[in-house]
Amino acid sequence: MRPASLFPALTRRTRRLWRQYGVFWLGAIAVGLTAVLYARLIDWGYDTFRTVRQHAAWLPLVATPAIAAGSVWLTRRFFRGAEGSGIPQVIATLHANPSAFGSRLLTLRLLFGKILISFLGILGGFTIGREGPTVQIGAALMFNLRRFYPRSNALIERQLVLAGAAAGLSAAFNTPLAGIVFAIEELTRSFSERASGVLITAIIVAGVIALGLNGNYTYFGTIDIGPSFPKLLAVAVVVTALVTGIAGGCFGWLLLNTGRWLPSRLLALYHERPVAFAALCGFTIAAVGIASGGTTFGSGYAEARGLLDGSEQLSAFYPFAKMVSMVASYLPGIPGGIFAPSLSIGAGFGNLLHLVFGDMRLPVLIALAMVGYLAAVTQSPITSFVIVMEMINGHALVISLMATALISSRLSRLFVPPLYETLSQRYLAPAMHAAAAGEPPRAGASAPQDAAVEPTDPLDTLLDETTGGNAHRDDMADDAAPDAPDAPAAPAPAAGSPTPHAARDAQ
Repeated sequence: MRPASLFPALTRRTRRLWRQYGVFWLGAIAVGLTAVLYARLIDWGYDTFRTVRQHAAWLPLVATPAIAAGSVWLTRRFFRGAEGSGIPQVIATLHANPSAFGSRLLTLRLLFGKILISFLGILGGFTIGREGPTVQIGAALMFNLRRFYPRSNALIERQLVLAGAAAGLSAAFNTPLAGIVFAIEELTRSFSERASGVLITAIIVAGVIALGLNGNYTYFGTIDIGPSFPKLLAVAVVVTALVTGIAGGCFGWLLLNTGRWLPSRLLALYHERPVAFAALCGFTIAAVGIASGGTTFGSGYAEARGLLDGSEQLSAFYPFAKMVSMVASYLPGIPGGIFAPSLSIGAGFGNLLHLVFGDMRLPVLIALAMVGYLAAVTQSPITSFVIVMEMINGHALVISLMATALISSRLSRLFVPPLYETLSQRYLAPAMHAAAAGEPPRAGASAPQDAAVEPTDPLDTLLDETTGGNAHRDDMADDAAPDAPDAPAAPAPAAGSPTPHAARDAQ
């Protein structure tokens, strides 16, 4: 080959390698960097809240309602689609047309709004986590790289979204195995050999970046289970699974059926004045936090870590107070996750069960209760026990963790369907309602899994039990603008709002 023809061939080869590997690796690096910086921002925000509260213990009664109101206004006005943990948005994108749904739910504008408003929420002491939002952030970063592929298609876009979401969770918790399992069990409910290499590569690259910046660490440290297993370990597994399964099922029911238990006056307040409703929820969070001595503010990571290492003493009422604060944090419909708060509530139940199993080591009960409650809330038992196992370096407890996760998740399903999967259906509502009514799908959408339409806007289309499905179809027939501040007929609740069909998720 002559030198004159060598250079063009080398250039073409370089461009092809860049498109195949370089763009993807660059995206994985961006996910790892963003996950670490986002975690530090959230930690700094909560440290600031705690510092200010030490000087003015009453300040949350004013600041938290104000931040809640401002956050809801910003979400509804500028960042619709950023509400909740973001995991339902990712699931909807993967199960529908990635291009149409990702262009609405995984934009860089929503990525910015997710970070901004969740930061405001933690700055106000909301009971929210950062891990779920990192899933949507990672998916959004990778999805927006599709423009660098000259022949981007649905397969490439779906792989980018899946890899970004899994890498985000892995980098957030420093749990690479959990990232893989989460992608298979929760996001896609299936395994594709073609996507496995892409998935693992993204997790490795993002994980290396996170480890390089944070060092090698376990999320909750390494627990001490003692020289031998307790004699009543099997009994403790069953009892813990029953308690956390019921508690997690009740929590899911509260989120998915708020229209059934919230007083009608509060429902009316939400529909007519959602910002005022958010301020009331903020006041509830502040009141519960002050009454608990400040233990219910924030994600609960410090409290769970303190219980595990023996440096924290919490009341037996802590898990119940934390659940109240958590529900109040998600009813308004702002960005925030449920993973870390769920682990903290689980730790509280483990501390409570230590009153029954006094001869067992407290960290063992806490580990069982954390995996039980998380599995009950998410109904993803494999992901739950793998996450907790990696968080506490608890390989010795793997069988016990597996059994607890399985029992509690099955028990929770008696109360509610899977939380994230149920919440994701709201974004597929146009195709689903058309199929239920026997109408031809809009814009070529023959089923939710093949939807070519844009996702519906939960802030406009979710209805409470007093309006019913006919009103939903009427609203769709009228083609209400998805970004209108108020619904044209009956004002519709935000994601996680008081409705019997779907509530704000929270991760």
